[in-house]
Amino acid sequence: MKIIYFMMQYSRRFLVLAIVAGVISGAANTALLAVINATLTSSQYQRSTLALIFLGLCLVVPLTRVVAELLLAHLGQGALFQLRMQLSEQILGVPLRRLEELGPHRLMAALTDDVPSITNIVTVIPILCINIAVALSCLVYMGWLSWPLFLAVIVIIIIGIVSYQLPVAKSFQYMTFARREGDNLFNHFRALTDGIKELKIHADRRKAFLTDNLQTTAEGFRRHNIAALTIYTIAASWGQMLVFVVIGLLLFVLSGWFGVSTMVLTGFTLAVLYLMTPLQVIMNTLPNMGRANVALRNVEKLGLSLESSPTEQDSKKLLGTGAAWKSLTLSGVTHTYRREGEESLFVLGPIDLMLRPGELVFLTGGNGSGKTTLAKLLVGLYTPESGEILLDGQPVTADLTDYYRQHFSVVFSDFYLFETLLGLNSEELDGKAREYLRQLQLDHKVKVADGTLSTTDLSQGQRKRLALLTAYLEDRPIYLFDEWAADQDPHFKEIFYYQILPELKARGKTVVAITHDDRYYNVGDRIIKLDYGKTVYDKPVTEFAAVLNEMPVAAQ
Repeated sequence: MKIIYFMMQYSRRFLVLAIVAGVISGAANTALLAVINATLTSSQYQRSTLALIFLGLCLVVPLTRVVAELLLAHLGQGALFQLRMQLSEQILGVPLRRLEELGPHRLMAALTDDVPSITNIVTVIPILCINIAVALSCLVYMGWLSWPLFLAVIVIIIIGIVSYQLPVAKSFQYMTFARREGDNLFNHFRALTDGIKELKIHADRRKAFLTDNLQTTAEGFRRHNIAALTIYTIAASWGQMLVFVVIGLLLFVLSGWFGVSTMVLTGFTLAVLYLMTPLQVIMNTLPNMGRANVALRNVEKLGLSLESSPTEQDSKKLLGTGAAWKSLTLSGVTHTYRREGEESLFVLGPIDLMLRPGELVFLTGGNGSGKTTLAKLLVGLYTPESGEILLDGQPVTADLTDYYRQHFSVVFSDFYLFETLLGLNSEELDGKAREYLRQLQLDHKVKVADGTLSTTDLSQGQRKRLALLTAYLEDRPIYLFDEWAADQDPHFKEIFYYQILPELKARGKTVVAITHDDRYYNVGDRIIKLDYGKTVYDKPVTEFAAVLNEMPVAAQ
């Protein structure tokens, strides 16, 4: 099955050794059956020899089983570790726009549902291999007893297997359907947790969400799983009954046809009975194997779709982070995408703008005007569909994208706050962090030790200040803030606009601030306004002097 091929990709040697150990264990199990059958008709002298063989086989069976299980456990955990890391690296390496198209629910379903499904089956594979080996050894033993009778039994078994596999294949099809519904269910669970406030305050919305979205999807998930398990249970029951059908045919039909001896008939009957447990284990494992294969196909499909997009280059081989620069230019840059809830495409651009060191630029415009999209283009998270981005006159090509991004420290409106200062390894890191915590008026709530923040359980405005702390410590040449002051109280807004931004500008940093706080525009150098994806104007603040002079200026 696909799960076996998947493991062979990671360690063929471990898998082969485990299979060999399993085959030996299965063969030893069947040899025990042969010894028991031989002992029933042997003399007292022969029994002493058979007793020694029996004792040796009793030692071989558990030893080889332990070896097989340990080898496959090592193989499975190693393969799953690499799978998790490979998926994580692919997610980090894929362009942001592609990830947004895939949707976070698909990524989370793969990491939290598919990977555990594969993990769970790893512990079953050693037992499955041993039982398959036992079944095959029993068949070999029956062939050794009587080829004609063995061939007759094989024909019956093949008919039984075909009649068993047809419904099992249908069962696996329903498992695939259930897995697809599982993706949608994860999406609804995210809506449940992320939109809990909106659902609580609106009864009709809550009812519609529960009945039209969550219940419908959960019902589909339940229905497909029940169909899969029902079909499989019927098939499994038939598979168990097949053992007794074979025994009945042996005792009442085939023994008379082929005229076999009592010893051969006894051996065949014992072998078929001995087959019952391995066959039950194999059949009971197949549904989990089916789920694991569905999960593995889904993970691989996701991995292939991720790999189909251009991957990003590691910046380690490139120039140092945040090297000195003179100009950053967007020339005729455009980006097209479909906005949620709209059929028509939204086109940003063409955008032409230039940034220089030490500038403080305000980017404004109505909701949906393209400000955040332009920000993602500016920092290199989106790739222009036409036009180009130039740093000091050099086009930012695919192999320079990651190097280009190292020039930016960004706090997006939907930022994520890490509990540790990842990637910052300065010897004075804790001291600098404490200094900025005092400046951001958070030192009474947050402590830092060994690069770890004592808490991130704060208000949204305070969390944004912690995000700003990280941006400070990165010390990049260009800062971008997306509606950073929107969650701040009036007092800290003034600190942000009249202290923090001017201090960054005084240090030679370029600052691009997306904001609607027009009363603070007088501290900037330029104002860029967007509307429906187009630049309305890009003008120095001095051209708005008549208006800005009427705005209040905080006391220094």
